[in-house]
Amino acid sequence: MTDVLDSLSLHSAPPALRTGPLADAQAQLATAIAALGYEPGLHQLLASPRREMTVSIPLRRDDGSVEVLTGHRVQHNFSRGPAKGGLRYSPTVDLDEVRALAMWMTWKCALLDVPYGGAKGGITIDPRRYSPDELQRVTRRYTTEILPIIGPDKDIPAPDVGTDEQTMAWMMDTYSVSSGYTVPGVVTGKPVSLGGSLGRASATSAGVVHIALAALEHRGLKRSASTAAVQGFGKVGADAALFLTEAGVKVVAVSDQYGGVHHPGGLDIRALQDHVATTGSVVGFPESEALGGEELLVLDVDLLIPAAVEGTLTGANAHHVRAKVVVEGANGPTTSEADRILTEAGVLVVPDILANAGGVIVSYFEWVQSNQAYWWTHAEVDARLETRMLQAWNRLLDVAATRQLTLREAATVTAVERVADAHRTRGLYP
Repeated sequence: MTDVLDSLSLHSAPPALRTGPLADAQAQLATAIAALGYEPGLHQLLASPRREMTVSIPLRRDDGSVEVLTGHRVQHNFSRGPAKGGLRYSPTVDLDEVRALAMWMTWKCALLDVPYGGAKGGITIDPRRYSPDELQRVTRRYTTEILPIIGPDKDIPAPDVGTDEQTMAWMMDTYSVSSGYTVPGVVTGKPVSLGGSLGRASATSAGVVHIALAALEHRGLKRSASTAAVQGFGKVGADAALFLTEAGVKVVAVSDQYGGVHHPGGLDIRALQDHVATTGSVVGFPESEALGGEELLVLDVDLLIPAAVEGTLTGANAHHVRAKVVVEGANGPTTSEADRILTEAGVLVVPDILANAGGVIVSYFEWVQSNQAYWWTHAEVDARLETRMLQAWNRLLDVAATRQLTLREAATVTAVERVADAHRTRGLYP
């Protein structure tokens, strides 16, 4: 495996020097390539993005000053269909992060047998420091810049960190104005009033919880007697915590970027959501103890859901994790070193490309509905989502047992094999 990985001159830096999400994504791919016995040429093709675009985004601020931001869109692979992936607004966005996220989207879509390839976009911006009007101007200019490479049959963006259904509405409108007619299928995760799907807003959270409950059962843990901690109380973590509580799991701790709260008897998640809506943070929630962000990761709970950002479980803290099951709500929250440590400690880690795939599944449902102009009920969406998630979970368990792999290795091997098969069937052009 090392010889194959070292033979690739990916993005200039030697393998020993690459760190961060892209290094983790490449390491996971290399492990799958070794297990499948693929040749270096196919490895290089699967490791390299098919298309990348970096754009400058000039913004006139509300005070009249001009600022230039940087945006990216990476299309990792489209052997199995049009590219699909979110758009994030974050001050930490850089090209390597977007490359990693696009690759993970390829494997996620393949693992769930959704007919997409993987893509991702991002703008280096802290959306909290900009007005709604400024964010609209940023979104519309970014959309205009990447217009040639997106479309309902090319690449379909969706919300991610720092973006929401309003962002998607602006993107859809900008694309539609350029086309001369309304094109609802160019994005997913848009408002229901503009052709969005019922159930899309909470789909990622719902998928995380379907898998979390199945993983607890797999480990012989009853949900009614289980405890959980959720890192991240945003669009994924907040609803995941609520759905876990409704399923009978006691959520004893949650955190956000400002801090965390803990209550051994279980937190009132609905009251906590109201508190966050009023104050902007979980910090200071009544009838709870303050908790540091790192402290939440090492609490003595049955289930840990890292649902914030990538790289939060690392070699520095993984030795101290006491959860029996880790279900990745965020993309890439566990580094390769932490993954090894947790596996050796007997912790069941359910990888992100399965655990948080609910969003892309319902995005696919939304895309289908938009293209057919036929809308499903909320109950239909929820039932189809649960079926797809649990089918993928059961297949993953079978592959892991048959090939003697961890769940992450089994997931990546399954996904990579499907993408490689599609590529080989299509052939190399010219």
